Amino acid sequence: MPIHPRESDPAVPDPADPAPEGTVRPPRGDLPPSGPQTGPGPDTDEDPGPDAAGGPAPSEDEHTAELKELEDRWRRALADLDNLRKRHARELERERTSERSRTAAAFLPVLDNLELALTHAGSDPGAIVEGVRAVRDQAVNVLELLGYPRHAETGVAFDPARHEVVGVVQDPDAPPGTVVEVLRPGYGDGERQLRPAAVTVAKRE
Repeated sequence: MPIHPRESDPAVPDPADPAPEGTVRPPRGDLPPSGPQTGPGPDTDEDPGPDAAGGPAPSEDEHTAELKELEDRWRRALADLDNLRKRHARELERERTSERSRTAAAFLPVLDNLELALTHAGSDPGAIVEGVRAVRDQAVNVLELLGYPRHAETGVAFDPARHEVVGVVQDPDAPPGTVVEVLRPGYGDGERQLRPAAVTVAKRE
């Protein structure tokens, strides 16, 4: 069968034919367009956005929620501290009240004996002295049991921590710097001292 050559379409230019001078040939559909590419491609060096590396940035609502949570914790801590301070103050006051009650109760027998001595003073006036002396000894014993022993010794060396000098006397029988007379007994020792003993001291030559 004879093969007839295909007649060329005069409206479609042949790509092999050179274009006439001054004419622009339209691009072919099977060839990539010439010139620089303006859109992003796989080989572009553009910086990645914030969502590409570290994930989505925290929103303002998340920051507000975290700030509110921290503020709530701070307020709860302040409330707990205030409750602790009030509880400690109540316990301290309760201990003080209990200690005062124990001390007052220890002196009730002393008052009972004083009233008993005054009751018998009319029938036997001489017995009042012995009664008062017994009550005094009982009160001294109560103070000693509470941790405040009595100090009324004479002839001992002067101790500024236990004695308060109210006078200096000349006594040839007493060594210089020793206690000659106790005018007011002292009670307690060291940090638990109620008061020092008021004494007179022998004069140093």
